[in-house]
Amino acid sequence: MRIDISGHQMDVTPALRDYVNDKFARVNRHYDHHAEARVILSVDKLDQRAEATVGTAGKTVHADAVAPDMYAAIDLLADKLDRLLLKQKEKMTDHHRGESAARSDSFG
Repeated sequence: MRIDISGHQMDVTPALRDYVNDKFARVNRHYDHHAEARVILSVDKLDQRAEATVGTAGKTVHADAVAPDMYAAIDLLADKLDRLLLKQKEKMTDHHRGESAARSDSFG
C-alpha cells in the first residue's frame, strides 16, 4: 500500500509519519493487490483531525476521526478504515455460491 501523508496547517513530523505507517500496516492486510491511501492530518482549534481516502480496485473508501490528541485521532481513523475495508471486502465476495452447491447436493 502506498501512503501519502500530508498536513493541513501543521508540520508532519517523522514520528507522526512512522505512527501512521505502523497503523496502516493493519489496514493493508485486507488487500493483497495495489491500494493507495491519502492521509491528511490537521488541527482545528482544540481538535486534532485525521482523514484518509483509500482507493482500491473498484471502490474508494473515506473515513475521518477527531480527537483531542493526534495519536488518538490516528488510532480511531485506523479502526474505522479497518472496519470499512473489511465490510467492503465481504461485499465483494460471493457468499451464495457455496450455499447453492450444498443445497443442490442435499436435495438430489
